[in-house]
Amino acid sequence: LLFSAGFTAKALPRSAIELRCQCLGTHSKFIHPKFIQNVNLTPSGPHCKNVEVIATLTDGREVCLDPAAPWVKLIIKAILDK
Repeated sequence: LLFSAGFTAKALPRSAIELRCQCLGTHSKFIHPKFIQNVNLTPSGPHCKNVEVIATLTDGREVCLDPAAPWVKLIIKAILDK
């Protein structure tokens, strides 16, 4: 129920964003890992100046996470260490 309030930091559909940022905004409040199904890390590049961290939740929603949030940094570190 913690995230039933809705997220304002949504990812754009992938078919619409080939040469631009996918995230319109970011979500920085903690999301328990049991609600996260997958995490995609997109480095900055010519398509977007921002590092983008997009989490797919267990209910199918995609949420853009704030890469500066401490708990997101831990997720990024775990992904890069693999």
